[in-house]
Amino acid sequence: MDEKKAAFTKLLLKWHKKDNTRLMPWKGEKDPYKIWLSEVILQQTRVEQGWAYYEKFLEAFPTVHDLARAPEQKVFKLWEGLGYYNRCRHLIATAKKISSEYKGVFPSSYEQIRELKGIGPYTAAAIASFAFDLPHAVVDGNVARVLARYFAISIPIDSTAGKKWIVELADVLLDKRGPGIYNQAIMDFGATVCKPQNPLCGTCPLQPDCMAFQQDLVRTLPIKGKSIRKRTRWLYYFLLETKDKKIYIRQRTGKDIWEDLYEFILWETEGPVDGAEAILESEFARKLFGNRSLTVKYISKIYRQELSHQTIHGQFISISLGKPLPGLKGFQLVDREKLDEYAFPKFINAWLLDPTPVQSLF
Repeated sequence: MDEKKAAFTKLLLKWHKKDNTRLMPWKGEKDPYKIWLSEVILQQTRVEQGWAYYEKFLEAFPTVHDLARAPEQKVFKLWEGLGYYNRCRHLIATAKKISSEYKGVFPSSYEQIRELKGIGPYTAAAIASFAFDLPHAVVDGNVARVLARYFAISIPIDSTAGKKWIVELADVLLDKRGPGIYNQAIMDFGATVCKPQNPLCGTCPLQPDCMAFQQDLVRTLPIKGKSIRKRTRWLYYFLLETKDKKIYIRQRTGKDIWEDLYEFILWETEGPVDGAEAILESEFARKLFGNRSLTVKYISKIYRQELSHQTIHGQFISISLGKPLPGLKGFQLVDREKLDEYAFPKFINAWLLDPTPVQSLF
């Protein structure tokens, strides 16, 4: 390791020992189950939000056996609000594998950890280094940003070449004597000092040798080459309620958003539909209701949710039915008061939890 790289590792570890006061319940944890749980929850999730979920999951499922044996609907309900539900599906599958095939003992080699469902290079390196002191460097967004700035890496970090460069550099910088401590240090440093916006360059202990600071490139690094093209979707949900206060819901299937979560009767359109009358006179509504007698109670305001690659817009139409609708395949009738027992996507929960959710039609 050359002098500049050695200095980086030395200064980072010195900062971690002296000035890093970032407290989190999983820091210093050696139980691989708890480390894995925290890492899966924190993927695509802010620490502030993930913290509460981590504690709830540990309370509900203290061991991997508890998680593996739990009804899947209970796990999804507890996950509700975290989004990216593939993480939850993988969490369940991996818990079952560890519980059955490994008898509840988490595999202790990087290669075995990497083979588990939903565990990529970053999560495997985190578990391997934190739980088993194996020399594997973690590379997440915080790490990539710190290295791109300190070494003034001008290649886009989301390109194939950029990712390769960052991974190789991270491996060189890793303190092999204490990989877990080093990995925690660089992640914390990126989160608290070398932040995406308003980094603390004025008090940064790495500032004298930081090439981005020397070249006035802090605000332009790291470089990202890919731009995400977002799809816009319009979802209109019909809440059909029978006389005995039951509502139609179904579990979403297929490889679309919100797989395995529940929803009401859905009409998806290419664009916005102008007003309640147009919604109720649509071909979808005519096929759904025919000449059936019904009472439209209200239509909600427009709700919106931003996903990583999609923007969701939509409304909720509440309708009272005289009799249940025949032939609704895949749907079940549940008591309105029991809706909170089912896991719904954030978009639907935003309506369910809104204290002023509706606009009267009449």
